[in-house]
Amino acid sequence: MNVLVVLFAIVAGVAGSVQVAVMAKLGDRVGVFGALAWATSLAALLAIALMLAARQGFGEFTAAAREPLWLWSGALMSIVIVLAITVAGSRIGVIATVSVLLAGQFAAGAAIDRWGLLGAERLGVSWWRILGIVLLGIGAGLTLKR
Repeated sequence: MNVLVVLFAIVAGVAGSVQVAVMAKLGDRVGVFGALAWATSLAALLAIALMLAARQGFGEFTAAAREPLWLWSGALMSIVIVLAITVAGSRIGVIATVSVLLAGQFAAGAAIDRWGLLGAERLGVSWWRILGIVLLGIGAGLTLKR
């Protein structure tokens, strides 16, 4: 089962890079906020359709609506991500956008793991992981050079 999870994560990584390129182009054609609104609305409709196909009901949707407001921040983070890639993709390129995004994710992920933020389990962050994040940050910086 873990192999399938890893493969799914690889597919998601590829999808993320494709999303940067596509959203940058859509933003250039219709405007950043039009592209953001269209993409997130379509994603919401597709997510609801997927939920209904998998679960045949709105139970999980209404349960999510009853959770604390801070748990809804994932939706806000999605908007920030899609807006950022729509703006950055055509200005700094796909590889630089993905690299900077990943460097930020790694650094934030290390902080979340280290201090158990947002309800995550506290996990140690070794010097090897810190070194990897620093090297990733340097690599992301290098992708900004043209």
